[in-house]
Amino acid sequence: MTSSQTAGATGNGGQTRINLRDPGQLLAAIPYVVGFRPADSVLLIGHRPPRGTLIGLVVRGDLPPSDLRAPQAENLVTTLVTSGAMAATIVVVGGGPKQAHEEFVTIVAELLRDVGVPPMHAMWVSEISSGAPWECYFEQDCGGVLPAVDSTVAAATMASKGAVTFDSREAMEKLLEPVGEAALRRRARLLKAAPGPDSSADSVRRHRRVVQQALVKLAASGAHLTDDEVVGLGQALAVTRVRDACLAAAVPPGTGVARQAERLWLTLVRELPAPERAEAAALLGYTAYARGDGAFAGMALANALRADPKHVLAQLLQAALGSGIEPSRLADLGRNEGVESLRFTGDVSPGRSADAA
Repeated sequence: MTSSQTAGATGNGGQTRINLRDPGQLLAAIPYVVGFRPADSVLLIGHRPPRGTLIGLVVRGDLPPSDLRAPQAENLVTTLVTSGAMAATIVVVGGGPKQAHEEFVTIVAELLRDVGVPPMHAMWVSEISSGAPWECYFEQDCGGVLPAVDSTVAAATMASKGAVTFDSREAMEKLLEPVGEAALRRRARLLKAAPGPDSSADSVRRHRRVVQQALVKLAASGAHLTDDEVVGLGQALAVTRVRDACLAAAVPPGTGVARQAERLWLTLVRELPAPERAEAAALLGYTAYARGDGAFAGMALANALRADPKHVLAQLLQAALGSGIEPSRLADLGRNEGVESLRFTGDVSPGRSADAA
């Protein structure tokens, strides 16, 4: 199951404007809300109080077989209701004809009403692509075709922010695929032979410099990291004070610093072996969560827990994501006055403001 948070809204300045009264526009915006074009999926789109004109949590799941409809519906509704949504839109994408999923949509709608979150719309669309047909459940003479998906306001807004929308969930997951096994085994040997985590003041300062230097290198040239650099970064992030200080790079989201830090964490997720990979994956999950990309955050956090099933930060963030906690409520993790900041501002890209796009 995928959960996403979005700033998408109508009637709220500075946010992505999506017309909730036009079902075609809402359907066309889905890839830009969840980060990829879902297929054979069911989505619950939460509408935030006080008027229901803001999109809140979006929960996606696979279309279930007939014997799993009830538990899948319960999972989806339980996740959505924790976000405080005042209403919801049910969307079925693909999975054959609309009628094949009418019973499932009815189960979801009844559960939503039972928990006090009335369904605002219930729709089926063959696929999220320009000109694809869509129809409503429970309403006659309700349907049409999608507008040009890549030309919507949501598409333009997300593109202007540098966000990438993937053609599928699988394409997004490929970003996290590791480098070759030989490199991982080589680095695992180097990490095993290296000294263990040292939390002394001198060690923390040294490890902070390692992270800062890697950010500068990637920003200046995008050069590939060497084995020694990857191992050094793995050792640095193994020091909890350094790892926690790295959370500050994600706040505020969308800055040049946040984007460059996310690039470094993504690189390390691919280049570090387990269990050291868990630290970078947790940071990647937090950074993606902070900018509202719940789908990618969920993938990164799952990656962290595969590398280290007992990783506390990844467990906490995954629980927050599953509960629909808004990204803004997690910002204090990166602003915590008790965490010594890495002071990224001005250190990342020589000659440029850290906030420059």
